[in-house]
Amino acid sequence: MSYLGKRCFVLDLDGTVYLGSRPIEGAVAFIRRYWDDCAFYFLSNNTSKGPATYIKKLNGMGIPAVTERLLSPTAPLVEHLRAVGIRRAYLVGNGDYTSALQEAMPELLISPEGAQAVILAYDTELTYEKLRISAHLLQNPRVSYLATHPDLVCPDPEGPLPDVGSFMALYEKAVGRLPEHIFGKPSPSVLEPLFSLYPKEEIVMVGDRLSTDKKLAENSGIDFVLVLSGEAGLEDLAGEKTMPWRTVEDLGKL
Repeated sequence: MSYLGKRCFVLDLDGTVYLGSRPIEGAVAFIRRYWDDCAFYFLSNNTSKGPATYIKKLNGMGIPAVTERLLSPTAPLVEHLRAVGIRRAYLVGNGDYTSALQEAMPELLISPEGAQAVILAYDTELTYEKLRISAHLLQNPRVSYLATHPDLVCPDPEGPLPDVGSFMALYEKAVGRLPEHIFGKPSPSVLEPLFSLYPKEEIVMVGDRLSTDKKLAENSGIDFVLVLSGEAGLEDLAGEKTMPWRTVEDLGKL
């Protein structure tokens, strides 16, 4: 079955399904109402949390999400590491994401010793020691520089917080380098698992950000629903060359 001709809904999380720890009631009600009629996938660039943390949070809101329905930058990151033969890397990431990356790629040794790459994630436990070690590694041009996603800030009920894009600006000033590869939205690689399951005209991306969610939809050739429950407002559409397929207050108003 479908809703508005869409069988597959790809939902951004923070700002779309919830805001911080607060569920967006209309969005949660929509997901529960159409759970058996459509396929819902959950996509976040936020690499400060592992899959189990997201599942627990969504389940606690009454959404019967399972790990198989989570999409994140981790899958294309791991695919790249394996493709280029990187087996040892230094991760700038918190404990939750370190465990998640190790689970996704057990053969990866996360250590600064002999590191072939520095992986920059959304590290909510960032220390100057991590900055020091990674900055020294990145001064070696043979060490690859990878980032999980480009978001400048992470939404928070009390105001935006520095995210990977902000960290990237710090490293650019300190060591004069930008990542060779950035995974996650708006790269279409994060949606690759869905393209063999559904025609693109039956997939819709739902999100609150123009720079990542809308851009991902455009890069992937799928429709986009802008929800005004998070970052973007109607005034932000003024400079856009193309308009969203739908614009609604929150997903519950679709």
